[in-house]
Amino acid sequence: MSSERSGDRFRPLSKDEFRRACSRFATGVTIASVLDSSGTPHGLTVNSFSSVSLTPPLVLICLGHTVTMIEAFRAARYFGVSMLSESQRELSERFARKGHDRFTGTGWHAGATGVPLLDHSLAEMECAVKHRFVAGDHDILVGELVAARVSDGRPLVYYASRYHTLAH
Repeated sequence: MSSERSGDRFRPLSKDEFRRACSRFATGVTIASVLDSSGTPHGLTVNSFSSVSLTPPLVLICLGHTVTMIEAFRAARYFGVSMLSESQRELSERFARKGHDRFTGTGWHAGATGVPLLDHSLAEMECAVKHRFVAGDHDILVGELVAARVSDGRPLVYYASRYHTLAH
């Protein structure tokens, strides 16, 4: 019996069903960041992050088309990724909210490429944009790491639409 089915019809999955199913995958929490053409930093909380390749070292992030700063990411040659520690939940929440300057009052520094990186993160990655894809209602940016820094600590974890910490 073949695993391929011809003629089967499945009802479309609702957005809520899709979100609920995806929420069962535990993820780390990152802040993706860029500088716009005027040198203003922009960033947002992203848990759609993944390593892609060791050779060359590639990662990807996914950004919704409704993200207010999507054009800054589309125009950027470089983007940054700051992986948050369990003590940085407030930063995750701050960068997830709309309608305010997320960097004012936030400890950050410019990386070698100029991208903004958050202080005290578990890891900082600076990426040269190699590919951009449109997939549904998101852009996928694939970047090659050009610089990275890693620190010790425990990750901020997101699972079932809530923040968690790892057991000791």
